[in-house]
Amino acid sequence: MTTAETVEPATAAAEPAEAAPAAVRPARRRPPAGVIAATAWLAVVALGALLLPLLPGFDPLHGDFAHPSAPPGPGHWLGTDASGRDLLQRTVAGARASFAVAALTVAVGLLGGGALGLAAGWFRGPVDKVIGFATDLLMSVPTLILVMIVVSLRGPGLPVIGALIGLFTVPSFTRVVRAVVLSLSERGFVQAARMIGTAPLRILRREVVPHVAPIALTFAFTATTVAIVAEGSLSFLGFGLRPPEPSWGGIIAEGRTTLGSAPWISLAPAAVLCLTVLALNYLGERLRSKGTTA
Repeated sequence: MTTAETVEPATAAAEPAEAAPAAVRPARRRPPAGVIAATAWLAVVALGALLLPLLPGFDPLHGDFAHPSAPPGPGHWLGTDASGRDLLQRTVAGARASFAVAALTVAVGLLGGGALGLAAGWFRGPVDKVIGFATDLLMSVPTLILVMIVVSLRGPGLPVIGALIGLFTVPSFTRVVRAVVLSLSERGFVQAARMIGTAPLRILRREVVPHVAPIALTFAFTATTVAIVAEGSLSFLGFGLRPPEPSWGGIIAEGRTTLGSAPWISLAPAAVLCLTVLALNYLGERLRSKGTTA
C-alpha cells in the first residue's frame, strides 16, 4: 500500500466527522400545550380588560330593561343580569378591578418584602431576628378580617384593598428573598467581592439582586392569584367595590339568589375567575420548576 493510498482513506474518514457538527442542529423545543393555553387565556383576558372599555357603547352600568336575566345569545353573549346589564361588559370591567388590585398587591409585596428579605439575609444577626419577628407577627393576623375592618372604617376602594392585601404578602416575599440571599452570600463570587473590599450596597446591587429578582418575580404569580381570590372574596362578602361598580366577586354575589332560574349570572364571572387563577398558578409552577431544574 502506497503513502497516497494510506492518506486518502484517513482524509475521507475525517470529512464526515468535520461535517457532522454542521449537520446536527439543536431542535427548538416548542412550549408545552398547557403553557400556550394559559398564556393565551391571560392575554385574552388582559387585552379584553384594556381594549374593550375603549369601544363605543361600552357601559357595564347600562341596563337593558327589555331583557332582564336574558340567557346568553346574540347581543348579550354571556347573558344579562336581573337589571338587564350585559354580563360580558360587567365581567370585563370586573377583570380591570381584579388586575388593578393584583398589580398594587404585587408592587407592595415585592418592594416591601424584597427590601426586608435583602436586609434580613445580608445583615443577619439582630436585623434578621427583628424582621423575622415582625413577619411572624404579621402572618398571625387574620387577613380578611382585618381588611374588612379597615374597609368598613375607611370605605371601599381599589387602592385601599390592594395596599392591604399587598401588606399581608410582604412576609411571604420576605421569606423567599431571605432564603435566596442566605444561599447567595456563601457563593464564591460574593465572597470574592467582599474580599476585595467592595461596598455591601454595591455587592447587593450588582451580585445579589440580579439573582434574586427572577425568583421573586416567579413568586409574584402566587401573590397575583392570592390578590385576585382575596378581592373576589371581599366583593362577594360586600366589602369590595360598592354596587353597581362591577367586580367578579360582586357579580357572583348578585347572581346567587337566581342560581335556579338564571345561573349564568354567577357562572360567567366565576368561570373567568377560576380559569384566570388556574392559568396564573400553572405558569407560576412551570417557572418555579424550571428555575429549580436550572
